[in-house]
Amino acid sequence: MRLRALLENDALGLRLLGGEDELDRTVRGVMTTDLKDPSRYLSGGELVLTGLAWRAEPADAEPFVRILASAGVAALAAGEAELGDIPDDLVEACLRHRLPLFAVNESVAFATITEHVVRQVSGERAGDLAAVVDRHRRLMTSGPAGGGPEVVLDLLGSDLDLRAWVLSPTGRQIAGAGEPLEAGLAATLAGEHLAATRTGRRGPHRLNLAGSTYSLFPIRNTGRGAAPASRDVRETVLSDWLLAVEADAGDWPAARLDLLQGVTQLIAVERDRRDAARTVRRRLAQEVLELVQTGAAPAEIAARLRVAAPVLLPGLGTAPHWQVVVARVEWEQEAGQGAVDTGPVAQALLEEVLVDPATVGAESADRIAVAHSGDEAIALVPLAAGPLPDSEDEGPAPALGLHADALLASVRAPLSSGLADDGRLTLGVSAAVHSAEGLRGALEEARHARRVAAARPGRVCAAGHHELASHVLLLPFVPDDVRRAFTARLLDPLRDYDRRHRAELIPTLEAFLDCDGSWTRCATRLHLHVNTLRYRVGRIEQLTGRDLSRLEDKLDFFLALRMS
Repeated sequence: MRLRALLENDALGLRLLGGEDELDRTVRGVMTTDLKDPSRYLSGGELVLTGLAWRAEPADAEPFVRILASAGVAALAAGEAELGDIPDDLVEACLRHRLPLFAVNESVAFATITEHVVRQVSGERAGDLAAVVDRHRRLMTSGPAGGGPEVVLDLLGSDLDLRAWVLSPTGRQIAGAGEPLEAGLAATLAGEHLAATRTGRRGPHRLNLAGSTYSLFPIRNTGRGAAPASRDVRETVLSDWLLAVEADAGDWPAARLDLLQGVTQLIAVERDRRDAARTVRRRLAQEVLELVQTGAAPAEIAARLRVAAPVLLPGLGTAPHWQVVVARVEWEQEAGQGAVDTGPVAQALLEEVLVDPATVGAESADRIAVAHSGDEAIALVPLAAGPLPDSEDEGPAPALGLHADALLASVRAPLSSGLADDGRLTLGVSAAVHSAEGLRGALEEARHARRVAAARPGRVCAAGHHELASHVLLLPFVPDDVRRAFTARLLDPLRDYDRRHRAELIPTLEAFLDCDGSWTRCATRLHLHVNTLRYRVGRIEQLTGRDLSRLEDKLDFFLALRMS
């Protein structure tokens, strides 16, 4: 039944105090409570009746209403028998959380309202109950153990002729039946869902796009790591999946809405299973991060990387390059608001951002290892190393890895909707390193790049290592760790190669710069054939991704050698 139907029955003694725009909500049950926190007894869709015995002072209203709204109740009805007029603090809290509020005349017993609601809800469901139970049974047997979300969505299509997709908060398609959603449309749906969630609107959210109506259902984490219903929505809004259905759920009967809620619960179970599978990768990243931050010996870090590589890049024959990405989510705090635990938020979000947006499916995040330290998320991204050139003719290899300017391009719009006007996401990307010695420098480089991004306007910003120009290193405010990171990024690959092959690339580089790039003078100084010198310089360019014919790269090498 709809909430507005309650006002049409004078015998119930209900008076609407707020929430006129929400009267089309469906009531699926009724509960009477005077507990301060009744969340454990709520499943969503209830009309909650209260005598206000839980209210000892005006400050009690806000947390009580927040708990009800987070649990998805349909409305609150407060009795006038205890306090007379309903307190203003309760009315205002309900308005803030878009929770419809009724006053119950003191002459009407709660039992009268309860009997009426139960009778109406039971009568409306009677005709479709058998079909709903049967569909739920089929969904359960075809759920995660039987093929994942795709099977559930296929069943929706075959039984109810509904096209549906599971989307990440950035709009990436996790699962779908039939044709995939166009990327721009998926991002728009995700953004609308995040915006609606931030304003406290209860799902499903409906919108019209490109001549079609879509209904968006939240898929909330139900696993061991799930936030309690009373926690701040900002702790989950950037990580929860959503179910997008091409249909207008506003006219659906309660039975069909119940069925879709069941679908979201099944998909939430699958989400929890896949999150649990990330535990190993997260632990590997955390172990490497702790070794790097505590200054462990490079040999110890390298041993841990050898353990991580087969997990993150199965079947890889050679050691990969590594790249570090640092992300931070920050929320503005208002008076009276509790602090938001942003480390896990940033961790889950970075795991999603690092997946190629064109990739379909949840398993594509299997090669992303993200740890979090305090309010910072740190990703260790493996990059398969290409073969080194055997001659100067092959020239320098293309730059490896992720690029900050492209990383957030496809996710900036939806994430900005979720961050609204009180949140920020900033992200920094290091250059690729190929040894354990370079990881500390890469971490500091990524952190400094993130600080560069944080100095820019906008809700979602990123900066990369290439934006830490060499002349910046001469400025006094740049931390020593950033200077060391710059030096390590350029010279560590050469030092490591010299150590393994006795190739003398560092002395060759020093001599080449001292000779102002003259091949003949440098070859004479080093007692080498010019072709041998060209081979060594080509190797230096390959290992570092630089070009020694460019003045800027020569200057960077010069500074790195002087600061080392």
